[in-house]
Amino acid sequence: MIYKRSSALFAEAEKVIPGGVNSPVRAFKGVGGTPIFVKEAKGAYLFDEDGNRLIDYINSWGPMILGHAFGPVVDAVVDKAKKGTSFGMPTEIETKIAELAVSMVPNIDKIRFVNSGTEACMSAIRLARGFTGKDKIIKFAGCYHGHSDSFLIQAGSGASTFGTPNSPGVTQGTAKDTLLANYNDIDNVKALIESNKNEIACIIIEPVAGNMGCIPPRQNFLESLRALCDEHNILLVFDEVMTGFRLAKGGAQELYGIDADIVCFGKVIGGGLPVGAFAARNEIMDYLAPVGPVYQAGTLSGNPLAMAAGLAMLNALDNDAEVFDRLAQKTAYLHKGISKALQENAVKNTINRVGSMISVHFDENPVFDFHTAAKGNNDTFKSFFHGMLNEGVYIAPSAFETWFITDALSYEDLDFTINAVNEVAKRL
Repeated sequence: MIYKRSSALFAEAEKVIPGGVNSPVRAFKGVGGTPIFVKEAKGAYLFDEDGNRLIDYINSWGPMILGHAFGPVVDAVVDKAKKGTSFGMPTEIETKIAELAVSMVPNIDKIRFVNSGTEACMSAIRLARGFTGKDKIIKFAGCYHGHSDSFLIQAGSGASTFGTPNSPGVTQGTAKDTLLANYNDIDNVKALIESNKNEIACIIIEPVAGNMGCIPPRQNFLESLRALCDEHNILLVFDEVMTGFRLAKGGAQELYGIDADIVCFGKVIGGGLPVGAFAARNEIMDYLAPVGPVYQAGTLSGNPLAMAAGLAMLNALDNDAEVFDRLAQKTAYLHKGISKALQENAVKNTINRVGSMISVHFDENPVFDFHTAAKGNNDTFKSFFHGMLNEGVYIAPSAFETWFITDALSYEDLDFTINAVNEVAKRL
């Protein structure tokens, strides 16, 4: 494929935007080459500035669960924009989407809307600390909760070692309150709790990890976390920015039958516009200002465009009883086809899948945490990525990201993708 226009646009962007992008993964540093500039999208397809059509498997990192330019969402946004784009005042539509979200998700009474998943997770942590009166948090290596200081922490040595900052600008003072655990390792979590008794406010986790590829929770892992939190008066925070309203109406809580204390949302809930939210039962949410002492605010929180998009998206999901089954079936079909193509071409791989999230790891051993995900052959992934791109299929430009399936994908699209995998695998 030809990418002359994208290359020219990237060169222009580098002059005025750091690295030429407004979010680092877009720069193709993990795979090499020049990023693709999108001109428009519709349904399951991206159309770049050079006129190439690409089947899309990132779908704006998740929210396009019903496809790009989904009619009801577009109509809702256009209609609302004609009446004003932002007021910084309450609107009726905020209550409508809140009522709908609370009705769809188990174990929440109230929800507050913000502008991103990062903001939702940051606010949830502050609320957990305020509610419990404790300072420390446990997060898991490989789980990404946005770029708030508390979350940019890498591993120390030993179960009780404090994390160290993973980015300049994150202070040691912040890092000391973030404890790092291994995903799917309940004994590691127990050791952290034991060595920091009565100091941990919350455990935050992606119930299905999506930022080290798709990694499901092992059997009883989430249940054990819930039990530990109950035993030690720790709040369990589910970051459902990816999984919320994607794996089921009620997200991972519904799928696994686990009640979290605070749940964070984003992606799907905005229908493609910048929206995040966090929710909990009454006693926790009432700790937020203006009712309670924990402060959180935002001029654009609950803005009418984002609320209109989110309401249209959630209504569409709520009224389609079969959508999550269709998504899971399409993902299973894709899984089977990719696995067959790679095996027939002797390409070592492991494929993880939950619902409409799937990832291909170029290692034959099980992938269940960040350490095992990192063992994948990155050179193979780079070749695979560019090979798929040349075949007309766009996947995440990182070996550590899940693919997201959209209901707009036809089985012809899935077969096209499987055939592309087969052609690329022949050359790996």
